[in-house]
Amino acid sequence: MNEKQLSIIEHIEELRKRLMIIVVFFLFALVAGFFLGPPVIQFLQNSDEAEQFTLNAFNVADPMIIYLKVIVFVGFVLVSPVILYQLWAFIAPGLSPTERRVTLSYIPYAFLLFLAGISFSYFILFPYVISFMTSLSDTLEIQQTIGINEYFNFLFQITVPFGVVFQLPVVLLFLSRLGILNPEVLVKFRKYSYFVLFVIAAFITPPDLFSHLFTTVPLIILYEISVSISRVGYKKYLKAEEKRQEEEREAERERILKEQQERLNAE
Repeated sequence: MNEKQLSIIEHIEELRKRLMIIVVFFLFALVAGFFLGPPVIQFLQNSDEAEQFTLNAFNVADPMIIYLKVIVFVGFVLVSPVILYQLWAFIAPGLSPTERRVTLSYIPYAFLLFLAGISFSYFILFPYVISFMTSLSDTLEIQQTIGINEYFNFLFQITVPFGVVFQLPVVLLFLSRLGILNPEVLVKFRKYSYFVLFVIAAFITPPDLFSHLFTTVPLIILYEISVSISRVGYKKYLKAEEKRQEEEREAERERILKEQQERLNAE
């Protein structure tokens, strides 16, 4: 009981250590975001989508709020590899040397997929959403007065979720490589997964069928790619597990032979 409690305390202490490292790096990332924030804001304001509107500040504090939001966003992007590494370092002691080496290599891919998700949503999905909203306003003869705070909130609501969703291939590969997830389960529950993706698309797109399909189809393709990748990871897990069991059997045979030899020598 005491050993179990000590183990829990050690895990909590290790988690605290990892969180402290993340916090320290996040503070440094915020400092970098302080300098990168203005160019990022100017880039977003000068985009073709933003130039369709006159962005207004409805509150005296709106410019500062936007500045802080962009700083936090830039800081989060910069620190995301550190977060992934600390997560890996927290679970690494429970992995074999081979699993530690292999799963560590996933971190750069996870970061690149995060950037790919944000890029897809900003350069492909976001322009279409803005175009749809603008055309709908013209059809209904509504004069839009856009607040800069609302514009950036809407931008983040569309782009950030895609950065997270695009982590799906790495997450499934990671779980399959550790033997936690069997790809056949993903195939079995495919229709339920499609429904979940359909619901996710409904939350982050305008309420028209084309934009919904425009978002859902890439997510479904991403899911199928993830299933294929997870199959590769699961096969590697099975091979590694078979090799480990063979090594254990060989070690057991050597132990038995050693004991028999010792008995013969004693006689």
